[in-house]
Parts: sequence; structure tokens; C-alpha cells
Amino acid sequence: MSSLEADPEVGHPDATTTPAGVEVLDGAPVALGGPRGLAVTRTLPSKHRRMVGAWCFLDAYGPHALNGSPGMRIGPHPHIGLQTVSWLVAGEILHRDSLGSRQLIRPGRLNLMTAGRGISHSEETPAEHSGVLHGVQLWVALPGTDRDVAPAFAHHARLPVLADGGLTATVLMGELAGAVSPARCYTPLLGAELTLAAGRRATVPLRPDFEYAVLVIDGAGTVADVPVGPGPLLYLGAGRTELRLTAGPETRMMLLGGEPFAERIVMWWNFVGRDHDEIVAARQAWEERAGGGRFGTVRGYDGPDIPAPPMPITRLVARGRTR
Repeated sequence: MSSLEADPEVGHPDATTTPAGVEVLDGAPVALGGPRGLAVTRTLPSKHRRMVGAWCFLDAYGPHALNGSPGMRIGPHPHIGLQTVSWLVAGEILHRDSLGSRQLIRPGRLNLMTAGRGISHSEETPAEHSGVLHGVQLWVALPGTDRDVAPAFAHHARLPVLADGGLTATVLMGELAGAVSPARCYTPLLGAELTLAAGRRATVPLRPDFEYAVLVIDGAGTVADVPVGPGPLLYLGAGRTELRLTAGPETRMMLLGGEPFAERIVMWWNFVGRDHDEIVAARQAWEERAGGGRFGTVRGYDGPDIPAPPMPITRLVARGRTR
């Protein structure tokens, strides 16, 4: 998924902090493709907190009833220095990329694209679809040692699932309670979908050296004793060995975690780099992509490529995980 704004950072400079030390980060509405585009809620990056582990971007969307609308239509656009993680609760998305991949993603299956030194892709609701779209799109920043790896795409139709006492956990990335995802990670990381049955309680083991955050996708309950529903991101910090959950109705949430990302990064448009000049070079390569070049060519998408926005008048500065 593309960030159609030059600066993807949204939200307010302050966050609400509960007495238990949990930060409640409100999401900001963003329309992908302009005022009539697909409505999403963005919680990362925000002006207060830019990363959770290596997770650096989080858009949640839906449930959208398509009702004859085209749904998602995101034309070919480039990425560097990151991985894109596509996860659906309902609906379908057709992915195409410059490696020649063409993959339909459905709920419970993971699309993982590693941009590395450069890739381009498109995403769209296919012509034949279920009439609804609901999911999340995430980015993972690659560490400096691996940010120029060869681009790659993987589709994981089977992921490890844990079930215990009304809690079902699907491990997208990394490891949870001994269940290890087959998806490739470049830093110690966790991404999992947790579904808790109505009226149930559960405790999830955590690593104290990881920082964590939780996003409720649907339903309502409590996370670490904080009441929450869809919308805000709850940043839990590090040092926890377990996470207590309760559900009112059946509740689905994303659990994100990882070792705090020590490197400062420049995040501009769809690029994650380390300095201004690296971003300028990537933008120029996209704008001058005759014959494919660094980002290759996406074939089969019925629409134009997305042009890069203009560079800012001041130099981009690498930033850390928080303001």
C-alpha cells in the first residue's frame, strides 16, 4: 500500500497516558487516492511515536461495504528499505509487483513484500470480490545492514495458529509462545492477530526485551486493564512478561512487538532511508524509470503509475523512534 502523502506522519504531538503507563495513540483519518479514496485510520507513524520495534507504518481500514464501488485502487508505486505486510480480515486484494508476482490475498493469509534496494507494486480489489474490505497494512523498517537486499515477495497461505481458552492467535511474523511464523524477519519482531471469544479472558506471554502495541480491529474489551475499541493504538512499552486481555463481544486485535529499533531513519513517501540524499536518489530513479530501471515495471494493472510528490524545500532529517 502506498502512502500518497510525502510525509506519512500523522496525529497529534501529545498522547494520552493511563495511570498504568499505557499510551493511547489516536489514529488519524487518511483518504488513499484523494477525498473520494479508500478511507483508512493511520496510527503509525504519529508525531508522538514513530515506531514499535521495527514496525513503522500502520493503516487500518474497514469494514467497507463496496456497494458497486471499485474498492481499493492503488496504482504502481515504489518502495525502498522496508517490508510491506498485508493482512485481511474480510475481502480480497490483488497484488502485482515488478518481480512478476501476481497474488490474490484473502483473510488469514499473509502477503510479505521485501523492498530492499527497490521494488514497485500495485494493489486493487479484483473484479470478482465479496463486496467487503477490512484489514490492515503495515510496514517494517529494514536495518541498515539489510536495507539494500534484493527485492522479494512471499505469500504464506499457512501460518501457525495457537488456540487456548477462547483465545486464537495467528502468528504473522516472528514467534509467540513457541509458534514461529515462516515469514522472514530482519530484526527480532512479532506480529500476531489475536481473537478472543465473547466474554472471555486471556493472558498472552510477552518478552520483556520487546516493546509492544495493540490495535483492536473489531469488538471491544480491555488490554492491560485499559478499555479499548477499534481506532486507537495502545503502546504498552517494554519490560512486560504478560498481557491481560478481556472481551465484551468477540474481539479481534493486532499485537505488534519487537526489539526497540535503535537506528534513526528518514521516512518520506514510500521510502525508508537514512539520509536526505538517499531519498532524493530513490525519487529520481522512480521519476526517470524509462525501461524499468531500479524499480522495474508492474505489468497488468489497468491504470497509471503514482508520481512522486515534490521534495520539501528543506533537507530531510533522520529521526528516532519518538519525538
